[in-house]
Amino acid sequence: MFYQLIEQLRIDTLQQSLPLFGAELTLVVAIVLILLCRMLPVLEKVDAVWLGIVGVIAALVVLRPFQPWSIGADGPVAIAMGQLQPTETFTGMLTHDGFAIAIKAILLFFLLLFFLLTKITKLSSRFDSADFVVLALGSILGMFVMSSANHMLMIFMGVEMASVPSYALAALQRRNKKGSEAALKYAVFGAGAAGVMLYGVSLLCGVLNSAHLPTMATRLSELFASEPSGSEVLVLALGGLMLGVGLSFKLSAFPFHFWCPDVFEGASAEVNAFLSIASKTAALALLVRVAVGFTTLPAEPDQVVRATPPTIEQVAFVDAEAAPEKVAKSSDPLAPARKFVVLLIGVVAVVTCTFGNLAAYAQTNIKRLLAYSTIAHAGYMMMAVPAAIAVAEVDKNSARQAIAYLALYAVIYLFMNLGAFAAIAFVREAVGSEEIKDYAGMLKRGPTLAVCFTLILVSLIGLPPLAGFIGKFAIFAAIAQAWNLTSSPFLMFLLVAGGLNTAISLFYYLRIAKVMTIDSESDDTAPMQKPIGIIQNGYLVLVTAPLVLLLFNWDFLNAWLLEAVSHIIT
Repeated sequence: MFYQLIEQLRIDTLQQSLPLFGAELTLVVAIVLILLCRMLPVLEKVDAVWLGIVGVIAALVVLRPFQPWSIGADGPVAIAMGQLQPTETFTGMLTHDGFAIAIKAILLFFLLLFFLLTKITKLSSRFDSADFVVLALGSILGMFVMSSANHMLMIFMGVEMASVPSYALAALQRRNKKGSEAALKYAVFGAGAAGVMLYGVSLLCGVLNSAHLPTMATRLSELFASEPSGSEVLVLALGGLMLGVGLSFKLSAFPFHFWCPDVFEGASAEVNAFLSIASKTAALALLVRVAVGFTTLPAEPDQVVRATPPTIEQVAFVDAEAAPEKVAKSSDPLAPARKFVVLLIGVVAVVTCTFGNLAAYAQTNIKRLLAYSTIAHAGYMMMAVPAAIAVAEVDKNSARQAIAYLALYAVIYLFMNLGAFAAIAFVREAVGSEEIKDYAGMLKRGPTLAVCFTLILVSLIGLPPLAGFIGKFAIFAAIAQAWNLTSSPFLMFLLVAGGLNTAISLFYYLRIAKVMTIDSESDDTAPMQKPIGIIQNGYLVLVTAPLVLLLFNWDFLNAWLLEAVSHIIT
């Protein structure tokens, strides 16, 4: 019996799991090579950033985001994204599906642009480049685990693997007292959130007698079907809230956002880009995993085989009477869990984006202002999750579409925030200041930067014809479609709150644009110490161009993401 168990584990690991774990293994190899180069005197002069870039490109090649690997009868085989069936790996600890592959591809693409930015600003050369690159790669590795987590243990490990290197990245500026203080706050808040989250995990696993997400959903449905006692419901609710603490910390969602403004002000702009984009993308993916995992029952094997991808279509409102895949269930055992998740995430999303937008008004430091901006955008993106969970009972295609639009927003947000923090980093190098007032007259002093930064700010608002409009409109359309199918007044409240917050954000974003393009230099404005170079301007144009061009052709990205989520809800 013991021998058979070991043999099954060996087959599962070597023949089924490791072939689908190629991107993660590639990053591990890159980390080991970088550390070996640091140890060997002959290879000490090798630039670790370029090794990191090679590792990221190799991981993208191995990942195959458009034709991912699947395990067939004769071993690994490349198939179309829409045909990829969810596959549990490492005895159910992780899952390999299109959604995980899409998130990993987004993270790797961001890391590639991030390393290029650090080479341009010479951030890595000012600190130990090997440590810097290893910390970034290690954090991304943890985010990979978050995006494909299928077990409570992997959820906690993924969050910690992503968080601990981030604490060190925030403290890269060793002689900067404000940066060291910010990193210490980040680590303390992170440790507290991790402890609360772990306690919540223990409560959930104890009541449901499992840590495997699909099994937990099955046990939860059985528990609700048998009319649980008040104490069991209380423990489940408390465990869910505590689990939400850890997710809220990673998302910098209210009221666990306190670390975000201080860390963003103390850390470098490049590190802020990493924290605001990579961490939020992975945290949103994990939020989707947890929300879907606790509110939908796992599919039967024969259902998975017969599953077909949803029809790829533009943002549209569907009539409730003509909705496909309608499931008429008067007694859904998971309905209480679904209602709890929708209300909890929805309320946190509304409060988060409202607080972020209102708090941004009074800021004079541009990094601190963008910290509150990232808090607000986390709220916008979170709104897609309650819409997907609420409509999943009625129309699974609409639920998948809402998750695809969340991923679409994450892609657009990548370019917006990376461009914004790149502009801040370039101004810091040229002017030596990060105060908004010192951006006065930037249209004359650095016209390319001023134009690109203004376009990015307008896109962050969500105004046409820039790509930010596509992201917000897609999220709001998903909420409206869910409301149309469920007639839930709470979803209409989400939609109205999102629209009002978009109008509120108009003022503080345009205030920066006004300072750069209309205000002239004064005696208090910090002088330009050196001009902004061609390479810096070229990088800004590179990350700003998609915000202009995506409006004209975003169908390919929409189609790819819809195929990626075609089996996330079964």
